[in-house]
Amino acid sequence: MTQPQRPDVVEVIAVQLIGSDASVIPVSTEFSFRANDPYTVRAVFTGAQSVSAWLLGRELLADGLNATSDEPAGNGDVQVWRDEDPDYVLISLSGVEGNALLAAPTEPLMRFITRTEAVVPIGSESDRMESEVAALIAALLTT
Repeated sequence: MTQPQRPDVVEVIAVQLIGSDASVIPVSTEFSFRANDPYTVRAVFTGAQSVSAWLLGRELLADGLNATSDEPAGNGDVQVWRDEDPDYVLISLSGVEGNALLAAPTEPLMRFITRTEAVVPIGSESDRMESEVAALIAALLTT
């Protein structure tokens, strides 16, 4: 049995969950990126009494750093845009359990995206995936 691969880039960011009544709850969020899954960022949100994991598009997060509330990045369960206060990025999550709006500080999120781009530049993901797919096919043919 193989060990799970450790992420290539990890950033833990203190974000704020914004309640429908404008209350603010601190949430620790671990963003992680693996070069062998270059399109995806795993986000694990840890609050006082719960943990929730989401898979987010890396390009969606990157685009959200420059998006506005009028034209957020994403049009589905995940939307990201720059807050009126440029020090924050808003992340909206919608799922079967409900909706969440999170405010993340811009600088550490930018730093995380920049670090992922140093590992796999945005736009070159498919090149990375070709070797991963070839390795998977080879492994399947030898078993």
